[in-house]
Amino acid sequence: MTSRSHSPLGDDLPRVQLYTDGACSGNPGPGGWAYLLRHPATGKFREESGGEALTTNNKMELTAVIRGLSALKSPSIVELHSDSKYVLEGLETWLDGWKKKGWRNSAKQPVKNAELWQHLDQLRVMHRISFHWIPGHAGHPENERCDMLAVAAARQFMG
Repeated sequence: MTSRSHSPLGDDLPRVQLYTDGACSGNPGPGGWAYLLRHPATGKFREESGGEALTTNNKMELTAVIRGLSALKSPSIVELHSDSKYVLEGLETWLDGWKKKGWRNSAKQPVKNAELWQHLDQLRVMHRISFHWIPGHAGHPENERCDMLAVAAARQFMG
């Protein structure tokens, strides 16, 4: 993934690293999301997770990014790290085309999860975001932490 900004914001903004993950037991099924937000300059970090009783993995992946970006109190330079190519390619490549086509995909069908993509579209203009894909379950500490939190959140909804 490459760096691409959707905002005219300057280089004097705070820099943060955002790690996200979503999980689902069954698809659809009980799901969870999690993010870890780190401020490298201060060493401070924040993590949060949650879930839903009946959802999809893609919804949880999107929700993790939405919640992480929403946690930022001011415009920032964000390094977004995710193991979801769906989320990263959607933000970097597909989103602008979907908007131009009235939230329809290349097959002229309504975009799945459009309400979440629209929310992400609003958030991305507030920040300068670069996109970084990391392989899931490959030992990346922050990705593994987010996965653990998301799976634990999903388990709360299992009978």
